[in-house]
Amino acid sequence: MAPWICPECDRQFGRRHQSHLCAPTLTADQHFASRPPAFREIYEAVLATLGHVGPVVVDVVDVGVLIKRARTFAELRPRRDRFVLSLWLSRALDHPRVRRTVRRPGSERAAHFFDLRAAADVDDEIAAWLAEAYDASPD
Repeated sequence: MAPWICPECDRQFGRRHQSHLCAPTLTADQHFASRPPAFREIYEAVLATLGHVGPVVVDVVDVGVLIKRARTFAELRPRRDRFVLSLWLSRALDHPRVRRTVRRPGSERAAHFFDLRAAADVDDEIAAWLAEAYDASPD
């Protein structure tokens, strides 16, 4: 399925006329200008990990970083003292690093939330879950 590009905000989505808030994309420099340096380092570590997995679309918007194939499979949302990484997996992940899980009704897919405070938190476990979320996402 070909991605749909919103004619208003020029962002890419997996479904035609995907419901969204038309928010302009930012550059990484704009997004991280007023944030702690650790946030940019976490962002770079996540992208470096995904560079070994396959091509992605990265939308940097005011509320965070959306990472997609055809659809979003990972998000980085800034909080005061950390980034919250959410990953959409096709299974429930029971692990102490998972801070919260949200299931999509009627679906096996679930969003799992992780706290990242430093680039070192993007370790082999997070890398494996990023790859799993990437593989589970439609291309």
